[in-house]
Amino acid sequence: MSEEKVIQASLSPQTRTSLSNSLIDLGLKEGMIVIVHSSMSALGWVCGGPVAVIQSIQDVITANGTLVMPTHSANVSDPKEWGNPSIPKSWVTTVREEMPAFDPNITPTLAMGSVAETFRSFPDVKRSYHPVHSFAAWGKHRDTIIDHHSLKNGLGENSPLASIYELGGHVLMLGTEYDTNTSMHLGEHRSGVIDTFTRASPIFENGKKVWRTYSEIDYDEEAFPNIGEGFESKHTISVRKIGTSKTTLLFQPDLVDYTAKFLREQVSMNKCNK
Repeated sequence: MSEEKVIQASLSPQTRTSLSNSLIDLGLKEGMIVIVHSSMSALGWVCGGPVAVIQSIQDVITANGTLVMPTHSANVSDPKEWGNPSIPKSWVTTVREEMPAFDPNITPTLAMGSVAETFRSFPDVKRSYHPVHSFAAWGKHRDTIIDHHSLKNGLGENSPLASIYELGGHVLMLGTEYDTNTSMHLGEHRSGVIDTFTRASPIFENGKKVWRTYSEIDYDEEAFPNIGEGFESKHTISVRKIGTSKTTLLFQPDLVDYTAKFLREQVSMNKCNK
């Protein structure tokens, strides 16, 4: 959506102050650990853009809390596996040889939105070392969440998502829906019913670029909206309209547990119906 259309759809400008007040009304508090998914266009026109959105969250949770965002870069991967779009087979060897290794300081996010892309280079923000599934964090538990991110199963047990779970964190969806809710991938892992495959990415080892293979499950967000609908019918969540968007705050461990249970039951039901 163009900025002109966003302005036309907005009844009033959103600001750092108004966003902070709205987030407090939603239930965000000082000291919270929160993983954020956001859509700038859904929020309406924001004075200060992504910077104001980030600062408004920091103002509420303070440095005693922790702000986390997914900063994924799915294109730092084997080009022969790419789709939507794919590249010609004749390009694959050249692209693989010339692809820069993942660097948390300079590798841009891909399809994560302008808030996450801005956040990754914010002061005192640290980004985890995973070529595809990195996360960035700021605040009290930054190092606990970001350090020791496993290359294998990057959204599983040795990931920032699992650390957020153990710390009792929350999920904040600013104008987004469950199809982009990364925490549900941890539920996929814990369901134990998703197939595993191997992928490869270029990383730095001892200052040199190397390609490393690693395993992960076949992540699939297609069922997430349906799972989210069921989750909301059984759990307490907080929902408010902020700007022009629906904004949701929920307890991350509850969502992860519900996702794992749903997927296990779905597989069991499919077996019974055969």
